[in-house]
Amino acid sequence: MTVRSRLAAAVGVVALLVAALTGATAGTASAAPVAAATEAASPGWVCPGTPIPPDYVVTFRNASGCNGAGSWYIQPVQDGIWVCATSPIPTGYVLTLHTAQGCGANIDTWFMQLARDGQWVCAGSPIPTGYVLTAHINTGCGNIGSWLQVQARAGQYICPGVPIPAGFRTDAYNASMCSGLGGWLLLNA
Repeated sequence: MTVRSRLAAAVGVVALLVAALTGATAGTASAAPVAAATEAASPGWVCPGTPIPPDYVVTFRNASGCNGAGSWYIQPVQDGIWVCATSPIPTGYVLTLHTAQGCGANIDTWFMQLARDGQWVCAGSPIPTGYVLTAHINTGCGNIGSWLQVQARAGQYICPGVPIPAGFRTDAYNASMCSGLGGWLLLNA
C-alpha cells in the first residue's frame, strides 16, 4: 500500500468519524442540515452528516447502517407524520405529539402536522408566521407541555416570550392569562 493510498484511507476514516459524531445526535427537535435546492431528492437511507433535502424529514434510524455509524431514513414531509428528534422541521409545520422512544433506536419521536388555528403544539415547536400562543398545559404532549396556537388577532392575550407578529404590538399585561403564566394584550400596530 502506498503512502498516498494510506493517507487517503486515513482521511476517509477521519471523515466518517466526524460524520458519525456530528450527525447522529438525539434529543429535542432541532433542524438538521438542508441540502441545496438544486439536488434531486428521493426517499431512502442516508448516513450521518448527509444534508437533508428541503421539505424532507427523518422518520427512522438503523443503528447498524453506514458501517455501524447508523443511518437515517428520509422521506418527503406530509401532514400527520412521526419524525425522529433529529429531523428538520419544514416551514409551516409544527410538533403536536411526543414520545420519548421510537424512531427505531429509542430516540425521541415527534408527530408533525401543518399549522392550523386552534391547535395544541408541543413545547419547543416552531411558531409559524402569523400565529401566537395563548394557553398552556404543563402535562400536555407527553408531559413536556403543550401550548394553544392560534392565528394572531387584535384583542387576544398572548403568552410571555411569544414573538409579536408583524402588524401587531402588545399593550396591557394580565397575570391570569395563558393558564396563569400571564399574558400581553395583542393590538394592531
